[in-house]
Amino acid sequence: MFHVRTHLLASTVLLGSVLATPLALAETPPDTLVIATSIDDMISLDPAQSFEFSGQDQINNIYETLVELDPETLTPIPGLASEWSVSEDGMTFTFTMTEGRQFASGNPVRAQDAAFSLQRVVKLNQTPSFVIGQFGLTPENVDQKVRATDDRTLVIETDRPFAATFLYNALTAEAGSIVDMETVAANAEGEDFGNAWLSRNSAGSGPYALRSWSPNESVILEANPNWHRAGDLVMQRVFIRHVLEPATQRLLLEAGDVDMARNMTPTDVAAIRDNEGVKIEDNLRGQLYYVSANQKNEILANPQVVEALKYAIDYQGMADTIVNGTNVVHQSFLPAGFLGAIEDEPFSLDLDRARTLLTEAGYPDGFEIEMLIRNEQERIDISQAMQGTLAQVGITMSIRSVTGAEALSIYRARNHELTLQTWGPDYPDPHTNASVFALNPDNSDEAQLTGNLAWRNAYPATETTPMVEAAVVEQDEATRRGMYEEMQRISQQSSPFIILFQRIEQTAMQPNVEGFTAGGAVASAFYWPVTKTPQ
Repeated sequence: MFHVRTHLLASTVLLGSVLATPLALAETPPDTLVIATSIDDMISLDPAQSFEFSGQDQINNIYETLVELDPETLTPIPGLASEWSVSEDGMTFTFTMTEGRQFASGNPVRAQDAAFSLQRVVKLNQTPSFVIGQFGLTPENVDQKVRATDDRTLVIETDRPFAATFLYNALTAEAGSIVDMETVAANAEGEDFGNAWLSRNSAGSGPYALRSWSPNESVILEANPNWHRAGDLVMQRVFIRHVLEPATQRLLLEAGDVDMARNMTPTDVAAIRDNEGVKIEDNLRGQLYYVSANQKNEILANPQVVEALKYAIDYQGMADTIVNGTNVVHQSFLPAGFLGAIEDEPFSLDLDRARTLLTEAGYPDGFEIEMLIRNEQERIDISQAMQGTLAQVGITMSIRSVTGAEALSIYRARNHELTLQTWGPDYPDPHTNASVFALNPDNSDEAQLTGNLAWRNAYPATETTPMVEAAVVEQDEATRRGMYEEMQRISQQSSPFIILFQRIEQTAMQPNVEGFTAGGAVASAFYWPVTKTPQ
């Protein structure tokens, strides 16, 4: 025991030295994965609240869900539930809990924990609540509709006969994470269901537990000895260091101070791709780059203005330069690989057409507008390129660059004009994106549908909302595919969303790092399969 304790303290001291001296030529501990990336978008690590890319990565490694995703195939497999079934009417789902699972606290994972976890997501009504609430669950009925009938049996009743795979896919989302009911309840403050405490602490059954999070500095995860596969876990801790500048990430990687860099620019990647001391792994993600226009703005509410914007962007030019190797042109809201995804690219740079549309809209001399972005080099470069082409049609676009968390807060409050954002699917079903880009059940300010992108942009989605609602209960796969294809084409022409690219994540890492999975098109990062061979 003394030896293990000494090793842990030594590793912690080394991590601290890496944090304190960015360019120190340190060697990472053999049982620790050290990652350089940007984490300034993290707001909370409560799975009922977190809805940012960086936070989702951590949650995916701290918590488990009833239905899991295999990190190799990214297909649904049994998780905290060993089996499940659905009633003949398609509205009652029964899950049998896997025996022998434990939380990091040592408490057993029971059906009561699963019921509490899903109930609190709905009751807290934070941004990701729609993932669970979309099955007809409300704060008023969720206790009756989601219930444990005994320690091993969980029942979920839906309001419609959804396609069964849709519900199972949705439960793989981070919002479906199962938390330790006793630990969370013991740390609750008033009626917050433990939200304040769980934002900065963890209560999961996954491979890791949260040791610390210093916003805009670092996250440290430590192995959960009660994880059901703890004996297979090679990386006993994961150290995620906030490094905003891609060039600094590259220097740290080349110096051996980090095992992995996740936000380097195409220029940095090209410079080190042939370096024998570094390897690059390309992974097509489900993440989309898009620009959206807030329909609360009188100018942007004009459909001809939005159409003009779509023709005043050099998609391919940016793909060949700014995001070369990290993104491909993609102009529909479903990523390649999803049921119903289309390859249509109806827009390209056409300045004459953009000018004509602006004249027809009543703005022959253009106008002034602001673009909200996250302070990240790639986004700065994209917005500056757009600034240049928009200027050629008379549109003067200023750029407001803020932290990731601030950009999201402004966006979720509908206080932007134009904004450049990214979006990734929450689960491997086309409804995950259709439900936010093409559906808006209530466009009022009071609705506060902050997880819904159509709502954030005050876009009522009148034509596609009923299509989304019909597609999610369609049992025939071919028919369902056709419905998503049609609604994407409608969205391309009439929505305020300008889809730009689909992400290819290029992860640079030391040559001895094996087993890392960025998550593909449908998941967040998996740290626990990682190994490091001796160098």
